[in-house]
Amino acid sequence: MGLAILHCRAQYGTEAPRVTIEVFLSGGLPVFNLVGMPETAVRESKDRVRSALLSSGFEFPQSRITVSLGPAEMRKTGGRFDLAVAAGILAANREIPVKKLADVELYGELALDGSLRAVPALLPSVIKARKAGRSVIVPHSNAAEAALARAVVFPATNLRQVVDHLAGRSALEPAVASEVGNDLPAFPDLLDVRGQQSAKRALEVAAAGCHNLLLIGPPGTGKSMLARRLPGILPSMSEDEALETAAVCSLAGTGVSVETWRTRPFRAPHHTASAAALVGGGRELGPGEISRAHNGVLFMDELPEFNRTVLEALREPLETGVIRLARAGMHADFPARFQLIAAMNPCPCGYLGDAKSDCRCSQDRVVMYRNKVSGPLLDRIDLHVEVLRPPTAALRDGDSDAEDSATVAERVGAARQTQLQRQGMVNARLDGKALSRNCGLDSAGWALLERAADRFNLSARAHQRILRVARTVADLATCKKIAPPHIAEALSLRCLDRRL
Repeated sequence: MGLAILHCRAQYGTEAPRVTIEVFLSGGLPVFNLVGMPETAVRESKDRVRSALLSSGFEFPQSRITVSLGPAEMRKTGGRFDLAVAAGILAANREIPVKKLADVELYGELALDGSLRAVPALLPSVIKARKAGRSVIVPHSNAAEAALARAVVFPATNLRQVVDHLAGRSALEPAVASEVGNDLPAFPDLLDVRGQQSAKRALEVAAAGCHNLLLIGPPGTGKSMLARRLPGILPSMSEDEALETAAVCSLAGTGVSVETWRTRPFRAPHHTASAAALVGGGRELGPGEISRAHNGVLFMDELPEFNRTVLEALREPLETGVIRLARAGMHADFPARFQLIAAMNPCPCGYLGDAKSDCRCSQDRVVMYRNKVSGPLLDRIDLHVEVLRPPTAALRDGDSDAEDSATVAERVGAARQTQLQRQGMVNARLDGKALSRNCGLDSAGWALLERAADRFNLSARAHQRILRVARTVADLATCKKIAPPHIAEALSLRCLDRRL
């Protein structure tokens, strides 16, 4: 009778694996078979497709219909296959030219009256379709999100419009990508933070080299204020970075806002968050907080209060920039290249080392509290800086030499551009030969670093991170070579190595 083959994509991970849909009409009793590990929502598409075809004025074939969703071993979920299945049936029944389906992918859930409803997690599929050289047809309510991928996107409101477009009777108008969102929103300004010049400097170094940062200090000294001002001094995302981040937001089910899609994410999970909430998972293997912070900032306040299992789950993605999730019968890789900013008190009561408050904690309690954050995790944090109580006069009058976020952002942007031109990556990701090539020291620099390594018993990982931070300090100073003062500042920005 007829065979039609078309393509759609599943929604697992940002790679959006392709699903081939084969529709075969044959003689025999009228039966509608759907095979290929469909879950409940996919199996129910048989009734939605039948009603949508009849409501749209098409004849439903009175023959044996076999719809195969391949690959057969991959579980299929959701209503995104409805439109493709309906188009396949019509093509197999010779109401749509089969050749028209070769270079197009169709997405959309069908209502019983033939109208198209939005589907979640669409952006990764559209990105992959663009790379494969295919156009896409999507529900009109998904058009703004899909157009961000710069693909050829045809939005439609109902099944009849899709069929008329594919049959050549009435072409759909392609969606135009919105330029909204290219301007960054206003972030809190560094001028709001009184005093704390050393902490502000650490924030600038962290922003310039994309280094992870731990702020340690008593309550109320401005740790959270500093962390929340980091996005305001970071360079804006490139279009490719913004698309990667938007794809993760799409998979998370929160949708993508065309007004803010170029804004670096800032995620701040509560310390009661579970490991699954942080790294991702669930029945459908969705992204967690670390993936939703991709190309942005993950702020973890009260770091020792997080569950130890949660903290240890950060170790691998901090090194690789990817989180790999596996469940029975499925797996997914999510990007997780985030910048970690953490804050913690120096002890359980919070006042250890505070000049104006007495600490009530015993040495054993302090050690137990700090041991909640493991050594291997601390080794992966480039900077750990004390944030002490500022003088009262600074709270009243501020600092005459304080800089606003825009001024700091100019230096950060220039340093980032230097790194990208020199090595094609930020300093925090230098490794192996790239680290040796770009972080060379003279004899005085090596002597200083070796003395510090011996005195503070630095690990090999800490040794490398000091080199990366020193490279960033030199870039901020527009120096081509790393000098001993840059090494000294990098060492001063790792207070836990000095056992303070």
